[in-house]
Amino acid sequence: MTQKRSLAIGLAFISPWVLGFLVLTLYPAVMSLYYSFCDYDVLSRPVWIGAMNYRDLIGDDVFWKSLSNTLIFAAASLPLGLALSLGIAMLLNQPVKGRNAFRTLFFMPSMVPAIATGMIWLWLFNGKAGLINYGLSWLGIAGPNWLSDEHWTKPALVLTTLWQVGGTVVIYLAALQDVPRHLYEAAMIDGASRLRQVWSVTIPMVSPVIYFNLVVGIIGALQVFAGPYVMLGPGGGPNRSALFYAVYLYQNAFNYNQMGYASAMAWVLFAIVLVLTALATVASRRFVHQEK
Repeated sequence: MTQKRSLAIGLAFISPWVLGFLVLTLYPAVMSLYYSFCDYDVLSRPVWIGAMNYRDLIGDDVFWKSLSNTLIFAAASLPLGLALSLGIAMLLNQPVKGRNAFRTLFFMPSMVPAIATGMIWLWLFNGKAGLINYGLSWLGIAGPNWLSDEHWTKPALVLTTLWQVGGTVVIYLAALQDVPRHLYEAAMIDGASRLRQVWSVTIPMVSPVIYFNLVVGIIGALQVFAGPYVMLGPGGGPNRSALFYAVYLYQNAFNYNQMGYASAMAWVLFAIVLVLTALATVASRRFVHQEK
């Protein structure tokens, strides 16, 4: 078989992916960048207006509200999720009876569709008849109006994300099983306590996976949509306390037909994700253990 024939066969095999990438990914991305500089409502031809959409974002109070809500949510949910999932993974990595059953139980919530999850937590967080406040009443605690009080909407949404850390737990489990046993044995010989072993052996050895989950978590937290939309509606709850960036972007694109404005919001979000990912990458050079 000649080299040209081999190349042609290879290109034929990857052509469906290449075509899909060009049509479904690259073309929409390029057009959204163009539309971000246009007045475009989908129903008529786009009109070039330069950077006006970006200037309007600066003066849009709702835009800043949605951005601040999203950043606060990410700053709370991301470290809590990373720490909780790592702790659960270390527990599930212990040689105990029924370990596989426990792993399955912790992973199952991550398989529940986002809409169904939102409906479940909408009932659990009901201020009058919700199961969470009912359980708190048994402890003599008067539960808050989780979704009716602007001070509790974001904490409620953070709790919903902690319920679905099963996917991250599985990734940590795979990393924990690759940590060499002789490092723990050397630490025990040196008299290191269990906590010291976790800090000096476990965390450094799984730090590349922590970095990976951090980057994925940044991207996911800044694009959170389904849970807030289902539980608090497009308005974002009381005083727009849970109006997140992706929800406001969706409103502009499909409710207000301001596709150009929504495209500008999308590229601002891309820039924010890019900056935060770059900062995480720079920090990883110091904190992430690299095997040599």
